[in-house]
Amino acid sequence: MTRRPPAPEPPRNALDGVDEDAALFVDVLKLATFVSAPMRAGVTEPLDLPSTDLRIILALGGEGELAGHELSGITGVPPMNVSRALVALREKGLVEPSEDAHNRRRKPFHLSADGQAMFDRTVPAMAEVSRQLFIDFSSRDRAAFRRAASRLLARMTQWQGVPET
Repeated sequence: MTRRPPAPEPPRNALDGVDEDAALFVDVLKLATFVSAPMRAGVTEPLDLPSTDLRIILALGGEGELAGHELSGITGVPPMNVSRALVALREKGLVEPSEDAHNRRRKPFHLSADGQAMFDRTVPAMAEVSRQLFIDFSSRDRAAFRRAASRLLARMTQWQGVPET
């Protein structure tokens, strides 16, 4: 039987004991910040992809055909950076432009066959990063984390701001 290493102690949060909701939100912000290191080491560098290019490949692979402004909204990457990345990905043969029959002004892109192959290579790389990050999580803890993350993501994508009081 393989023995799991002990779970590392979470970093101390300056807001511990002050406001539970604020401390939880700080933890979410830390997760969003620090996840880039394992993604870079485990996915972007081995696949020789800049992180913005990877975000676009993941968005197109997961969502299908999207225009630049839609990619910006999904990935959180500024429109100019999305535009530059699409040019670079097109030059590499990973994305191709499409046409929108209902809206001629919309300029969507989709993954090319090589882009789809690249997307398919990201899945095992991300699975390995996930195994390393969640090594000391039980399957029950993983399922609970995934449910909580899904609920939080749904709330974030519908965010309208804090109501005025």
